[in-house]
Amino acid sequence: MNLSVIFASFMLLMSFRVLETQQLEVGFYKTTCFSAESIVRQEVEKAFFLNRGIAAGLIRLHFHDCFVRGCDGSILIDSTASNVAEKDSPANGISLRGLEVIDRAKARLEATCKGVVSCADILAFAARDATELTRGMGWSVPAGRRDGRVSLAAETVDLPPPTFNVDQATQLFMRKGLSQEEMIILLGAHSVGRSHCTSFSDRLYNFSQTSSQDPSLDPRFARFLKALCPQDRQGNINPNLVVPMNGSPNLQDNSYYADILKHRVVFTSDETLNSNSETLSLVNEYASNNTDWLVNFAQAMVKLSMIGVLTGTAGEIRSNCRVTNS
Repeated sequence: MNLSVIFASFMLLMSFRVLETQQLEVGFYKTTCFSAESIVRQEVEKAFFLNRGIAAGLIRLHFHDCFVRGCDGSILIDSTASNVAEKDSPANGISLRGLEVIDRAKARLEATCKGVVSCADILAFAARDATELTRGMGWSVPAGRRDGRVSLAAETVDLPPPTFNVDQATQLFMRKGLSQEEMIILLGAHSVGRSHCTSFSDRLYNFSQTSSQDPSLDPRFARFLKALCPQDRQGNINPNLVVPMNGSPNLQDNSYYADILKHRVVFTSDETLNSNSETLSLVNEYASNNTDWLVNFAQAMVKLSMIGVLTGTAGEIRSNCRVTNS
């Protein structure tokens, strides 16, 4: 391990010490459910080795949970006859992955330590484990979150859509207490996973309500995407079609930033980081230094995981992540 990584690891540890004063604590379950993190890790590993794409899904699941009502596990709650939950909103819809991994981990934890480990903490542990399995840098997870009792599809307006420009995205992240640089760092998670063609098809066929394609797209990349996302005779695209986010969708690294500079990213919200000097400077910085990005991503994920947490006697510890206790 080189000195820069050792120093970075030390700084991460120091930041976790500070977080411990905010009611979350690294090693929170060491006396109440010692095997909690290892059980989650085992379930994530089993799912990953069956389908490596699950890693990106678990990272995204944690992100989508934290951006709506805070990191309270509300994204896991099922809809009922009287309520449409977050997971069934258009912003989530068919794109959520990894729910069954959380279910399996929760079932094992309930059998081992009944009523102790929250669904929100399982999501945080799983996102860290998924990052490590895709060769990202892991982190110690401050835990002690409790689960929320409310999940409303209408509140997913807080999720940043792929069509946002840089100013819109920055404002949304800042409302969650995250800086523009932290936004750019977190967007680097787009180096793993895949996207549904319908999330960016307007850039290929109907840019700015015209019949042309987005001129910012690299032409060869646009042809590649059109081959994977063809229109039918009515101009529609199969909503189940997906494409990899980049050339190594199971490897978490700084390739995302190099793709931005080459205009080879699928989302408008990614391409728009080329649009001003401040964001472009950071893109260049992370494109040239993988270690810096890996370290900063781990730090940013810890900060993300602190958004709107419930602790102490707030909320509950759900026995089933899909339904509230009462």
